[in-house]
Amino acid sequence: MQTGLAIKTEDPIDSVSDITEPYLRLLTLIERLHRQLLEVIKDELEREGQNDVNAVQALLIYNIGDSELTAGELRTRGHYLGSNVSYNLKKLVEAGYIRHKRSDADRRSVRVSLTDEGRELRDLISALFERHLVSVEKVGDVHVDMVDKTNLTLDRLERFWIDQVRYRL
Repeated sequence: MQTGLAIKTEDPIDSVSDITEPYLRLLTLIERLHRQLLEVIKDELEREGQNDVNAVQALLIYNIGDSELTAGELRTRGHYLGSNVSYNLKKLVEAGYIRHKRSDADRRSVRVSLTDEGRELRDLISALFERHLVSVEKVGDVHVDMVDKTNLTLDRLERFWIDQVRYRL
C-alpha cells in the first residue's frame, strides 16, 4: 500500500556541487582581501611619510594595541606565520616601536608592548580605520547587517578549519 508520501533525500553530490563555486570564491576573496588591506595600510603609511615600517609591521603594531603579549599570543590572535612574527618583532624593537622584556614567570618567554612611537603608529592606523567606518556604509554600500552575517560566516569557517587540523578530518 502506497501512502502517497515520498521521502526526499538530498543527494550529497548535489549539495557539494551547490557550494563548490561559492566556497572556492570565498577562499580567493579571503586571501585577496587580506592583501588589499595591507595595500590600504601601505598607502596610508606612504601618505604619512612612515617609511621605516611595512604594512604587516603596522598591522602587527595595531593588533598589539595596549596589551603586553608574547610572540605566541600574537600568532594565535593575528594573521602571522611563526618566523614572520619573530622577524617583524625584532625589526620593530630595533626601530623603537616595540619594547620587549623577559617574563618574570617564565624567563624563556619574552613579552612585547608598544613604546610611545609604537602607540603613535597604532593611532595612525586606528584613525585610518575610523575614517573607513564613517564612509564604508555610504560609499561602499556595506551595512551593519552584512558585516554581522559575514563575521558569523567567517567565525564558523575559522572553527571548521581549526577542527580540520585539530581532528584531522
